[in-house]
Amino acid sequence: MNAEDREAITRLINQHGHLIDTGQLDRLHEIFAADVAYDVSDFGGGVINGLEGVREWVLTLGERNPVGHHVTNIVLDEIADDVVHCLSKGIGVTVEGTVRSVTFDDRLERSDAGWRVTRRAVKPRRSPLHP
Repeated sequence: MNAEDREAITRLINQHGHLIDTGQLDRLHEIFAADVAYDVSDFGGGVINGLEGVREWVLTLGERNPVGHHVTNIVLDEIADDVVHCLSKGIGVTVEGTVRSVTFDDRLERSDAGWRVTRRAVKPRRSPLHP
């Protein structure tokens, strides 16, 4: 993985919030593979398969969607040629002004269209560290 790959993947991960927050769900293919597995089991949604499934899930959430998705702490590790693991933190701001924190655990693969998330697991942070 070279610097150009790192920049492309970071841009892709950052672009997620912009597309979701502005309702550009017809552009999800710019982030996710067509057969993406989107694991929101910890939120009661199970594993959602495919772009249309992700789109429907986001629409079903309606007003429960954050008004702002913010990504930070992006850590990239190459697994194999054209396969990368990405761990990042997500901060979601709700319509009421509360803030939620999640961890995104992603697998990305390079395709003819460029890097795409093939699997995403979203894990909420609900309690602080207790050593």
